[in-house]
Amino acid sequence: MQTLTENRFRYGRGIKLIDDTGTEYIDGVSGTFNLSLGYNHPYVVEKVQEQVGNLTHMSSTFTEPYVDEVLSHLLEYAPNGIDAGWMRDITGSTANECATKIAQKYTGDTDIVSLFYSHHGQTQFATGISGNAFRRKGFPNSSVPNSLHVPAPYCYRCPFDAKPSNCGMKCVEALADQLEYGGSGSTACMIIEPILGNGGNIIPPPEYFKGIRQLCDEQNIILIADEVQTGIGRTGYMFASTLFDIKPDIITLAKGLGGIGVPVAAVLMQSRLNVLEKHEHSFTSGSNLISVTAAKSTLEVVSEPGFMEEVQRKGKLLGDLLLNLEEKYNCIGEARGVGLMWGLEIVDEYNAPDTNKMNAIINFAFADQQLILRGSRYGFGNVVKVRPSLTVTDEEIVEIIRRLDLVLSSLD
Repeated sequence: MQTLTENRFRYGRGIKLIDDTGTEYIDGVSGTFNLSLGYNHPYVVEKVQEQVGNLTHMSSTFTEPYVDEVLSHLLEYAPNGIDAGWMRDITGSTANECATKIAQKYTGDTDIVSLFYSHHGQTQFATGISGNAFRRKGFPNSSVPNSLHVPAPYCYRCPFDAKPSNCGMKCVEALADQLEYGGSGSTACMIIEPILGNGGNIIPPPEYFKGIRQLCDEQNIILIADEVQTGIGRTGYMFASTLFDIKPDIITLAKGLGGIGVPVAAVLMQSRLNVLEKHEHSFTSGSNLISVTAAKSTLEVVSEPGFMEEVQRKGKLLGDLLLNLEEKYNCIGEARGVGLMWGLEIVDEYNAPDTNKMNAIINFAFADQQLILRGSRYGFGNVVKVRPSLTVTDEEIVEIIRRLDLVLSSLD
């Protein structure tokens, strides 16, 4: 069987990769979830190429007028009074580090709360505040001493064995208990993904976000929404925080902000939190003109009239088709998602997580159906992710599901 590492891809067109034999592969996961507009969106490509020909880098002091254009566009859509921003990062990892620095400096407190199964990046610090320990193994400096982790609102595998009918938001109670008994009494912030992407496409119930917002208000804790994966239209809204009414104080962005894979990140905040000095968080390539141009042109595309509504419509089509597969195959315990961000929980006959089956699905899809999928690594490692670019067509969505159906039937 052909493996994922044997191919030498030469071109990317739309949501497809073409290898050196001319074989086309459908990318069902937007690269590393960062190709919000596919591999070669003509408008973004044109603007980036033009910028490369003119000027690629200046000191961040001189790029501020260009950065301000991007931030102004983002802030038009930002919820909860978020009206300021910071663009001196190119990765979600350091954007999340920036957000926690802001919270710590503003509050004077130290502790950072995050969820089991959460993923906030792969620098040593971001690994430390993420909710799985496997990436910290062998790297002692990645253990953040003031990082607290609490159970995730994973309804399908509730850690409290609760059901929606008798839930009582025990996961919010667990957070309150951790703050009272497990922390130092000096909690600066809580960082949360609106959808726990790498943890298994986990979608917290709406009541959860209300509960943590109330708890943060009561204890003067800054609430950070890590929208590195969910931001810039992935859920059919510019920010998933709007969709789920999270009311964050800070939002972090990366991945899809670059449109065609250009690395760029941003931190948005309420102006009261704009407390960092430039020297306290700045990187050489942060706010470089290639990244800023990619972000600007991407925002121009996704804010076109009707664009988000189309993502919502296509997300419903994708979801309906995946839910049909859930009905058809016993190995799918649950299909869950919103917009163009879906996951399939793969289980065995006892409903236990089936990592081997998940890996077989991904490998077989690639080798036999020329379909690129990815799996969850955090959590139980048994969720197949389906997240095509926002520019995917109806026909391509149907084709992704047709090929996935063939894979599942072959392995059933």
